Amino acid sequence: MIIMKSYFFILFFLAGLGLMLGQEDQTENLNEVILNTDRIELPFSEQSRTIQVITKMDIQQSAATNLTELLQQVTGVDVRQRGVEGMQADLYIRGGSFDQTLVLIDGIKTENPQTGHHTMNMMIPLENIERIEIIKGPAARIYGQNAFTGAINIVTKKHVETYIKGTAVLGSFDQQLYEIAGAVRLDHSSHQLLYSNVSSDGYRYNTDFKNQNVLLKSKFNTGSVPIDLIATFMERKFGANGFYASPNAKDQYEETQASIVGISSVFTKNDFIFKPKLYWTRGQDMYEFVRGKPEIYRNHHITNKAGAAVDMTYNSKLGITGIGLDLARVFIASNNLGDHNRTMFTTFLEQRFALAGNKLDITPGIAFTYYSDFGSQTFPGIDLGYELAK
Repeated sequence: MIIMKSYFFILFFLAGLGLMLGQEDQTENLNEVILNTDRIELPFSEQSRTIQVITKMDIQQSAATNLTELLQQVTGVDVRQRGVEGMQADLYIRGGSFDQTLVLIDGIKTENPQTGHHTMNMMIPLENIERIEIIKGPAARIYGQNAFTGAINIVTKKHVETYIKGTAVLGSFDQQLYEIAGAVRLDHSSHQLLYSNVSSDGYRYNTDFKNQNVLLKSKFNTGSVPIDLIATFMERKFGANGFYASPNAKDQYEETQASIVGISSVFTKNDFIFKPKLYWTRGQDMYEFVRGKPEIYRNHHITNKAGAAVDMTYNSKLGITGIGLDLARVFIASNNLGDHNRTMFTTFLEQRFALAGNKLDITPGIAFTYYSDFGSQTFPGIDLGYELAK
């Protein structure tokens, strides 16, 4: 629901299409959660990094209606929002810039090669989120670029029951929200699909908007090797009265698109755990300083990134060893910046030692990154933790 100042506010909610054939278990035990944020397979209770988990129950009990509003409630996370309905927002962790915070979806990096200003364009609907894992503090040793002050991993739901639901909301300023969501659970697979469309004439001059979201999430169990597929498309068109430049710039306009297609899996072999991923992300941004007059000033950028990554964990008498490889190719096409491309390669190695009856853990590690246009950089680091009490 959009909160706006108005003499009249009409809320019409339809949930008559609810066909609930099953209900998910609401019980959660965080001590059993294996964090997707961490490259080493380690339960939440044994982590020594500053990590906060927003659980499915937290999301359900929150008054937030979108991801932007939810993250605004987290201590140490600063979300600076322009407009309503998460129209445009910048994400900061512990005082860093929006270019120093990395967002992942199911462990897949979603950073925009043009600018971190578009980080929050990839917003997963709350009802499709299982939990959110937030690392507060440096994470470049594990994830490389864009994770200097922290990282946020959005974990989508993998286990669902069959249902179909329709929603309609009407409000002031010609607010309209139409959404249909459903899921089907089969013997060897499960599938989720969501489409939403929200629009408004705006609460003041040139603040009208139209948002569309499409999300498909499928899980296939092929023997002992499960395969997860995620595909999203998110589009926003909005008047940006005073969003950028000076407050007097009332005629700005922007259109953005963000999409991702990813395939991932998790499987074990002997003492190894493998997490391979293939992914493609695309971003598009069109900005006009004066709406409808591109001849005055217009920016248009299209970015594409295709990559493959694999994380490996090895359990031995020495402890837990983590190894990761990430190779990606990035393309930027812009009317102002020109056309550019680069190849990026990141690899990391870390070893966790558990001492003093598993109360003390020491995890040294190092990451190496290579950019075809900037050269290479090495990021060493070490984590130490001591358990004072359960």
